[in-house]
Amino acid sequence: MKIKSWLLITYLLIMIIPLIAVYGLYVSINAYYQDKNVEEYFEKWNTVTDLKEILNDTSLYNRTNTFEEIEKLTSDQLMITLYSANGATLYSSNPFTNSTGFEMRDRLYKNLYEFQQNYETFVYKEPVYEGGGIKGVYKITLTRTEWVEQVNQKAIIVGAGLGVVLIVLYSAVIYFLNIRLNRPVKQLIEKMRAYAKGEKTEQLPIGKDELGELTANFQAMQQEIEAARKHLEEEQRQKGFMIASLSHDLKTPLTSIQAYTESLLAGKLTKDEQQEYLHVIHSKSDYMKQLLDDLMMFTLLQSPTYELELVSVDGNEFFEMLLGDYEHISKEKGFHSTTTIQVQDNYLVHPKQFMRVMDNILSNAWVYTNRGGSIHIAAFEASNIPEWCNEELAETCINEGVYVVIENSGATISHQQCEKMFEPLYQVDEARSSLGQRGAGLGLSIAKQIIEKHHGTIQAISDQNKTAIVIWLPKERSN
Repeated sequence: MKIKSWLLITYLLIMIIPLIAVYGLYVSINAYYQDKNVEEYFEKWNTVTDLKEILNDTSLYNRTNTFEEIEKLTSDQLMITLYSANGATLYSSNPFTNSTGFEMRDRLYKNLYEFQQNYETFVYKEPVYEGGGIKGVYKITLTRTEWVEQVNQKAIIVGAGLGVVLIVLYSAVIYFLNIRLNRPVKQLIEKMRAYAKGEKTEQLPIGKDELGELTANFQAMQQEIEAARKHLEEEQRQKGFMIASLSHDLKTPLTSIQAYTESLLAGKLTKDEQQEYLHVIHSKSDYMKQLLDDLMMFTLLQSPTYELELVSVDGNEFFEMLLGDYEHISKEKGFHSTTTIQVQDNYLVHPKQFMRVMDNILSNAWVYTNRGGSIHIAAFEASNIPEWCNEELAETCINEGVYVVIENSGATISHQQCEKMFEPLYQVDEARSSLGQRGAGLGLSIAKQIIEKHHGTIQAISDQNKTAIVIWLPKERSN
């Protein structure tokens, strides 16, 4: 249950239970009153009836009367007051009535012959006649001592019960507040403090209330921080490894350039040797330039603020222009090559960066394909899969959009190697990455990041001595 709901229910109970107790007191008293009302009424009325015969004696309403007979009839439960016709008090056994006082006529003659029932008393008044006129008025007051005592006793019982209920209720509320709020909040605060100090913390139980959500969010945040920390450490490790690797890759051609330059400066070479040395220097300078260019591009793509400006192109025209020359170059390098273009829709691309992707992938394919091997290049949509695609490759190309596939023959590589192929500085065969080949393991990583900024995917599939790089791009959506 949510803490908000729990608190509302608790508040409601705290408000309702005292009201229920008060209502129970009222119902209990009223029930007792109803039970005793008829019985007590007739009992008191019988007493009044017996007294009426005595009090109707007109001789009682003389000031010279000693009222000894009347005095014998009175008690703490029965009080009698006699008035003259003009309201003078002739006799009263009620200690709160002034025996020498007067009662106002309008009050004296009000409610005559009515047996009035009050909380503490029954009251009856009746005039006494003599010779056609009023001689006096008598007032009988019967106290309800037993009834009042019972009511008070019930009130005490209910009040005590209410007090016990409230104590139990508030104790339960405090106990559950400690369990539901204080203890979990304290544990969460302690865990936060420990985590802030870098101490190892254990997982807290996650409830289904707001504190459970807060705990879950904190632990999720903790996991995200730990993942970000590990990612940062991995990035630092990769950067360190990258710097060391590139430093080594740059140092080797730089040493060769220095050695060949010194030989040229010595002036002891023939003209053919000078041309050969200049060609080597140019080749190694170009290799260094490619390394630095890849490094700059890789660094730029790492920035979260760097975005490619994509433009809409006709798919068939763009891929014809992009892929058309690679078949000719592959054949010049001694490979059997085919190119297939079957694209109809429009696509959003960054032409220059997509060309870089294709350069990196084809350069990698040329390195790892033996002379005389085959290289297939294709751009197609799911409805136009080329015949040379094997079953696994065909099952991959099923989504709406364009697939660009570069498949080369060679040794089959493992699934794990296919997944790691796009990591920075990773090379399937270290021995093949000799000086003179393009890059030092950044090409496919750069290609992956560029494709992702195109909102596409890139993956490697290897089977039956063939390896394919599969790129997928979504087609342009019409507004």
